Amino acid sequence: MSLPELDRTDYPLSVNRPDLLTTPTGASFDSLTLDRVVAGDVSAEDLRITPDTLRLQASIADGVGRRQLAANFRRAAELTAIPDERLLAMYNALRPNSSSKAELLALADDLETTYSAHHAAGLVREAADVYERRDILADEDQ
Repeated sequence: MSLPELDRTDYPLSVNRPDLLTTPTGASFDSLTLDRVVAGDVSAEDLRITPDTLRLQASIADGVGRRQLAANFRRAAELTAIPDERLLAMYNALRPNSSSKAELLALADDLETTYSAHHAAGLVREAADVYERRDILADEDQ
């Protein structure tokens, strides 16, 4: 599905473009009502954000010149495909002095090959270089 280009008038999406929002289970944003929650018709999966919603937010951010915010939304969209346990392990690996440069580069490769998370992989590679310059990498033999 091709996503439309949006601008500042579309923000917030929940108010101005709810027609573009769906849950990971395919339910429309407007179907998420308190009555449906009370009736047990809304699952936890329905409350998670979708990659498309994050990409739409990135489009709005780009449209108002917020390039870094847009990049963050694009990385977040990629990360929605990664299991929570793996995300937590990645988060811990990115703590200063927790991983060697080789480990971080392997993490970036895994992001690309396993999850097609090219934006996130680029950020991890950038972090590996910055950690190296700041001398906050773990020793290679740990």
